[in-house]
Amino acid sequence: MFGSFMPKEGKFFEHFVELAENILLASRELAELMASFDDVERRAYNIETIEKNGDKITHAAVEMLHKTFITPIDRDHIHQLITSMDDILDLIEDSAQSLFLYDIRAVTPEAKKLADICVACAEKVKEAVSMLSNMDNARTIMAVCHEIDRLESEADHVMRSAMAKLFRDEPDVRQVIKLRSVYELLEGITDRCEDVANLIEGIVLENS
Repeated sequence: MFGSFMPKEGKFFEHFVELAENILLASRELAELMASFDDVERRAYNIETIEKNGDKITHAAVEMLHKTFITPIDRDHIHQLITSMDDILDLIEDSAQSLFLYDIRAVTPEAKKLADICVACAEKVKEAVSMLSNMDNARTIMAVCHEIDRLESEADHVMRSAMAKLFRDEPDVRQVIKLRSVYELLEGITDRCEDVANLIEGIVLENS
């Protein structure tokens, strides 16, 4: 009886797209920070602001989920997707904050490359979720998800090369510890993007 008073569908797909746009904004800000490496504190604050906005979107989507009687896709998939996308934003913020907190004075070409791959992954995440409301896009969505997988593998290769170079060439142990943490955070962003791609693939397979 109470179900008749509850919304039958929420605007979940709009929330997905809005959160993906925030992920892309934050990733671009992070890549610009890496490229120019000036005014690190201000840029880190900009990313923090974007992340907080992403939190609001996540909370709104979860609240809507609890209030919606019939959802357009599986409830668990909605919750997993929105929280996994929020995880991407959290790691982007952590990456930016680490540069400031560790007092890193310069970044390596490998860190810049990883940041660029993060942007490419974010672009693909946005592309995939933007098509998710229409399962006529299933084939294209799957292709985009496979591209995210490829980018994550590329990030793995860059990470391994960066770590090998770091341990081989960097004499300062403190710098090794700092840069290793930065590399791991950046590579972690691509891992979380792959997690989102895997979730989207599951949604497509179940609903197309």
